[in-house]
Amino acid sequence: MKKSGSMIKIGAAGLMMLLFLIIYLLNPAFFNELWAVCLSGDMHLVAEYINSFGPWAMVFSFMLVLCVNAIGFPPAIIFSSANALIFGIVPGIILAWLAETVGVTISFLLLRFLFRDAAEEIIAKNAYLKQIDDVSGRDGFKVMLIARLVPYLPSGLLNAVGALSKMSLRDYVLAALIGKLPSTAIEAMIGHDAVTASENPYRLVFNILLAAAVIGGFFIYEKRNKKKAENDNG
Repeated sequence: MKKSGSMIKIGAAGLMMLLFLIIYLLNPAFFNELWAVCLSGDMHLVAEYINSFGPWAMVFSFMLVLCVNAIGFPPAIIFSSANALIFGIVPGIILAWLAETVGVTISFLLLRFLFRDAAEEIIAKNAYLKQIDDVSGRDGFKVMLIARLVPYLPSGLLNAVGALSKMSLRDYVLAALIGKLPSTAIEAMIGHDAVTASENPYRLVFNILLAAAVIGGFFIYEKRNKKKAENDNG
């Protein structure tokens, strides 16, 4: 069984390398250009690059946001904000939300497929980790949903936590689908309004306060939850 699993992993890695090779052969400069744009952190540059694909801009943007969320780097806020600038706030948010959800789902599947077996061996040797793992299987949906609701939490970290836990794929996808809509919307609107602040400065202030309230609520919830767990164990 382990040998068969190893062969599948090797095959999956080979297919991924083949895909990168095909893209490189079609456009040798593509990866260098994309890397430079992603690292720039310049929302206008990202928007211009996406727009350069003309009628395929929306498709390319979807795939770009998907890949960024699957990898967990760089921060997706740059691309969700660029989408809001290019396609309009509502269409841009919807595009980013769906792409991010698909991206984190792919990341979950890859990480679980590649590393869950190794994680189970480590967890089995530690009672505390086993307890956390059991909780993730029982309350994983609620925990992941609350975490996904919070803007600016590192997506790659949440992907790894979900994949290496006992959380079911169904719970993970539902939590991401529901939780990412408000967090993506807040991130995209703050990024969009930061660039176009002169048009509607009050909305930018409102969105920043809303993001702060959500983040503050998350930490209060976590603190109370931790205290309750300590009281139950005590």
